[in-house]
Amino acid sequence: MKNLSKDVKITVVAAAEIAATTEIVTSVLDMKGYEGVMFLALTGDATSGSVLTLTVKGNTANSTSSPTPITQAATVARTAGASDSDSKLLMVDVDHVVHRYVFGSLTRATQNCVVGGIIAIQYGAHNKPTTNDASVVAEKFGLGTLS
Repeated sequence: MKNLSKDVKITVVAAAEIAATTEIVTSVLDMKGYEGVMFLALTGDATSGSVLTLTVKGNTANSTSSPTPITQAATVARTAGASDSDSKLLMVDVDHVVHRYVFGSLTRATQNCVVGGIIAIQYGAHNKPTTNDASVVAEKFGLGTLS
């Protein structure tokens, strides 16, 4: 029996943001005991022409100051059309993270974009079962059965 919730750590690393063209910097994650991390940025209403760029950055300190760019496919970019980026997500998955600390940066340029929040999923845990971050306020595991 598999239970993904006991193999990963899920954290809300950035709250929802109103329409703007500002950068959103997530909280810092400690990667000690994890192999990789996936960042998921949830979009809301994205104005046509909005340029969205999600980047994962690393650091030797628990800080967003003076980060080191992660070069392993750590950036994804999207230019929104009329409605093709509304209520969607951008995803960056970095396996074999070499930095002790990582965080995400979502830039919103040219036009406004609402953001529904950013979630990080740390995986490849060395110790199981894992415990989710305090930002996960409720969770439940169940077996699928026929009724």
